[in-house]
Amino acid sequence: MPTRRTRRLIGCGLLTLALGLSVPAVATAGDAPPTAAPGALALVTMNGGGTAAGRAEAPELLAEQDAVLTAVGAGEPVYRWTTALNGFAVRLTEAQLTALVDQPGVASVEPDSIRPMAGRTSFAAVRGAASNPRLRGGAGVVIGVVDSGIAPESPAFAEVPGLGADPEGFAGGCAEGDGWTADDCTRKIVGARWYVDGFGADRVRSSESLSPRDALGHGTQVSSVAAGNAGVSVRVDDRDAGFFGGVAPQARVATYKACWGAPDPADDGCSTADVVSAVDAAVADGVDVLSLALAGGELIDTLQVALLGAAEADVVVIGASGNAGRSAYAAHAAPWVTTVGAAVGRMSRGRVALPGGRSWDGGGRPATVRGRAVLAQDAATPGASRREAAQCRLGALDSRLVADRVVVCQRGAIGRIDKSESVAQAGGRAMVLVNRRPGSVTADLHSVPTVHLSASAGRTFSRWVSRHPGTRVTVSRVAGDPGTRRTARWSAAGDPRGTSVKPDAVADGDAVLGALPESTGRTWGVFSGSSAATAHASGLAALVLGEHPDRSASVVRSLLATSARPIPGSSVLEQGAGALPSRAPSAHLALEVAPEQWRRAMRHHSLARLNTTSLLMPARQRRAVRTVTNIGTRPEYFSVTTRGFTTHRVRVQPLAVRLAPGESADFTITVSGPTAPGRLDDGMLVWLGARGGVTRVPVALTR
Repeated sequence: MPTRRTRRLIGCGLLTLALGLSVPAVATAGDAPPTAAPGALALVTMNGGGTAAGRAEAPELLAEQDAVLTAVGAGEPVYRWTTALNGFAVRLTEAQLTALVDQPGVASVEPDSIRPMAGRTSFAAVRGAASNPRLRGGAGVVIGVVDSGIAPESPAFAEVPGLGADPEGFAGGCAEGDGWTADDCTRKIVGARWYVDGFGADRVRSSESLSPRDALGHGTQVSSVAAGNAGVSVRVDDRDAGFFGGVAPQARVATYKACWGAPDPADDGCSTADVVSAVDAAVADGVDVLSLALAGGELIDTLQVALLGAAEADVVVIGASGNAGRSAYAAHAAPWVTTVGAAVGRMSRGRVALPGGRSWDGGGRPATVRGRAVLAQDAATPGASRREAAQCRLGALDSRLVADRVVVCQRGAIGRIDKSESVAQAGGRAMVLVNRRPGSVTADLHSVPTVHLSASAGRTFSRWVSRHPGTRVTVSRVAGDPGTRRTARWSAAGDPRGTSVKPDAVADGDAVLGALPESTGRTWGVFSGSSAATAHASGLAALVLGEHPDRSASVVRSLLATSARPIPGSSVLEQGAGALPSRAPSAHLALEVAPEQWRRAMRHHSLARLNTTSLLMPARQRRAVRTVTNIGTRPEYFSVTTRGFTTHRVRVQPLAVRLAPGESADFTITVSGPTAPGRLDDGMLVWLGARGGVTRVPVALTR
């Protein structure tokens, strides 16, 4: 049986048909991307794809690009792309832009843009780290992480015994730069490259490193969650704080730095030109999984076309849905990307208890502490206002009133972890952080044991403390079930007018522990956002490939997306199939899409008809067909049921199939009920295997 690496070479050799591409025709939201402005960096995509699609050899593609550049009188491009796609990034005058649009072979022209990273980092001292008990998984698999770089000094990426088999055929290099040499690449960090010409080297903050080295921490956290070493001791301030392990601890990391810090943190981000260059290089290097924990872009744009090239090269592509759920649809709308949203509620939880047994639970990882409680506003230092003290601003608390106390602080004005630092400096033993208005609670890593309460619980507890001054309370960690998952309100949902259900699934995205660069002042911290969820999904993909290296990217994508468990109260367009599992999926049923089918479907505007792992059906559509394949090693009986759906009747035929290994069967979905546009109706097709596997196919019946 050919390996995945062999199939890539065979596939690229067989796909000789030059397939056209029309980006505006397949845009999933709004109009096509605007044409670049004169003088700005323009991203130019040529027809037919790059070498990953079997379009042509690289020299031929470069010759096509040169012909276009010469025809419009342009100079040498900032970037050229030949593997994941055929195109280039170049600065053009207005006249050159006008001439470019009319050139034969040009599929699209898009302005460069800055995309935000899909996570927020909390820098704080660690008290009680969560442990991942998995010691093995992902050996021989390379996860390419397009992000802000990596911190090679972290023990999460040390070259330790037990990493297992080395990757076969990975050809990545180790680009040097500020504070980075070839020695920083090891058996764990097997490749490192960096791209800054789109963002601009003159626009990065002074603490940045023009190299693969991470200064922001985001890329290091994502990489550690996906593939950090197992059983790493977490130590902060010479204290043990538990152990850490990534989802696929034996997987290798190849870092592609394309995200940068700016002088103003609000300007941090990733130039699309840099990201596309990173994707092009990662595909050429031969990564197995490609992780992009960055948002932005609801259309089939230049980046999505580059990711199509990655999918055609048999790479499993994982992308973050984004954190702007109230103002934007999910990013990475293309069906060849496994788009992951964020779930919350499964965080570590803490409890504050009163004498007599009454208690309130919230977010937190506290060690057990018992002490007298004090409202922070009642412990203001001379010269500080009650409001400043209530918010536990640095220097606003009187140590004589706070020492050895459990301090009740109000959220707002400064960072949550800054408040616990203020309590620690004043000698407080613990903190209860209370929301002033409805909002999320978190399990940040604080300087003192902390429980974060919701607004309603915080008001009740604060009122009790004001009426019982000096009474002892107990702060402790909650054992057992960490809580019920729910889709985060800020996690971007899918567009009901799109071609497929997005996100494909969700994963934990709140207060996830990850490694940090020493330059941040901390070596560990928690981060939140769909970036944490994306890291989890990337690690799961590596686990599958580590166990079954012969499986195609399409099969891995299917196993991931259909293994999720639905979250009650969330629609399909908010959660996809549901929350991803913590271990590698074990089902034996898959919905496959051959690499050559994506571009053919784009050309015929029929992406929605592909054999994807979900169905997004408008009111006028009454019927759809999908194909399932037994990827197991034994014949197996599979049966299907429908669940959910409140205003429509959804039938599946046949209701059961018996498939030999490698055998496939079509099934037809028929919808009856209201045909006029109305509210979203959604549900699941649930396939149950005789050997215990569960395969869930989400269905959204839209307006």
